[in-house]
Amino acid sequence: MSLKSLMISSALGAMLLAPGAAVARDLTVAIQNNLTGLDPTNVNDTLSQTSLRLIYQGLFGFDPEMNLVPLLAESYESNADATEFTITLREGVEFHDGTPFNAEAVKVNIDRLRNPDNNLSRRSLVSMVQEVEVVDDRTVKLILDAPFGAMIASLAHPGAMMISPAALEEYGNDIDRNPVGTGAFTFTNWSADTLEVARNDDYWKGPAEVDNIIIRSVPESGARMAMLQTGEAQFVPNFPPELLQVVQNNPDLTVETSPSIVEWYVALNNNKEPFGNKQVRQALNHAVDKDAFCQVVFSGLCTPADSIIPQGLAFHVTAGEYEYDLDRARELLAEAGYEDGFSAEIWANSNTESLRALQFLQQQLAQINVQLNVVPLEAGVAAQRIWSIESPEDAEVQMYYGGWSSSTGDADWGIRPLLLGENTPPSMFNVAYYANDELDAAINGAIGTADPDERAAYYETAQNLAWEGAPWIFLGVTDLVAAQSSDVTGVHMLPDRGFLLEDAAFTE
Repeated sequence: MSLKSLMISSALGAMLLAPGAAVARDLTVAIQNNLTGLDPTNVNDTLSQTSLRLIYQGLFGFDPEMNLVPLLAESYESNADATEFTITLREGVEFHDGTPFNAEAVKVNIDRLRNPDNNLSRRSLVSMVQEVEVVDDRTVKLILDAPFGAMIASLAHPGAMMISPAALEEYGNDIDRNPVGTGAFTFTNWSADTLEVARNDDYWKGPAEVDNIIIRSVPESGARMAMLQTGEAQFVPNFPPELLQVVQNNPDLTVETSPSIVEWYVALNNNKEPFGNKQVRQALNHAVDKDAFCQVVFSGLCTPADSIIPQGLAFHVTAGEYEYDLDRARELLAEAGYEDGFSAEIWANSNTESLRALQFLQQQLAQINVQLNVVPLEAGVAAQRIWSIESPEDAEVQMYYGGWSSSTGDADWGIRPLLLGENTPPSMFNVAYYANDELDAAINGAIGTADPDERAAYYETAQNLAWEGAPWIFLGVTDLVAAQSSDVTGVHMLPDRGFLLEDAAFTE
């Protein structure tokens, strides 16, 4: 299979602005949550992973429209049943520490990621790889234990980006604080709320246009807006939608909205009562007005969810609708033995948008006498309390409000990490602790074939089963909003809520 079109796209993306068209300055980006780590293979949130695209690169990646493009790979071929993938690598690339990028480096990285003893959170991206064979310095072959049609898309996920083998050997687990990649920027410093990187003058595509990039974590929406207005920040991805009009009225700022593949939901821990009861879970879905959720939390830049994955992903089907119906919700609670309601904790990140969502959900569920205790968590604390527990029995979470996007662009990564029965924390992200044999069979069936029609049939079954089983309160799929200074170019949001900054430049 040739990547001719991808190679052309990559070449276009590598072109630099004409001399004199831009000036070198520092770019500050304000984001809503703290970063949780600097090892792309072992962080659970989109903001951390997409920020690390400055330092690291994968074999493949995505353009601003989330089309697959080659990065450290030039092309690939697969056999007919998608069990072997032969990848040709780019020549002349070095990691920031001078280590050559070659087939052996790829083998070191994929073997590390797929090894279950390493307990890396993104292992599932390559868990189907049985063997990594170094054919020659520029060629590597992946031999899978079963057909997998989304293999190349999985390698484009930022969780599969390449780390310097020498750095892995030197730092071990401390690579989380000492990132060394092949990207356009080199690591300078990371504190609790700030990541700083500097231009890599030896970058294989040519040096970037900005000198340094600073990523600042600023949870309060108004503070991010103020930073943009004063020039303290020049780019605010995931911009608060309720402040959209303020930006639109400022001639020094520009704003863009676009569709996303981000779905928001409340995971219900099936190991905690009363959430092990399907009628309770369905009752909660009927008790939340999804249209009102979209309006209140995202200022209308949102569409109510109609499946467990958004329409922007391949293989999406409309699985149904939980009509807003308080009488039906009360009836289901009564049938489940909770006629008088119950109390529970709901956790979420402690940014303005999430707090607004929690308050909305608290008000909605109070109408059926479900009393929610709102517990906002700083991103690092959430990573520890939700994703880094030692075993499912240690999980304290009852309800968790969050969003998920398939950063491979494929339905597999929108379903398997979240709802396969075995994929509970700490190994993966099934924080609903949901287990359904029929659903597991459909998910495993889909990853066991490369035939698109067979995959579509399995994913349709999976979506219908999960919708009826209601492991989540299904909420909505949001639009993306990004704001920036008018003199900034080359910054882009991806449909998965990530961003690309490599081509950032100032025009004056």
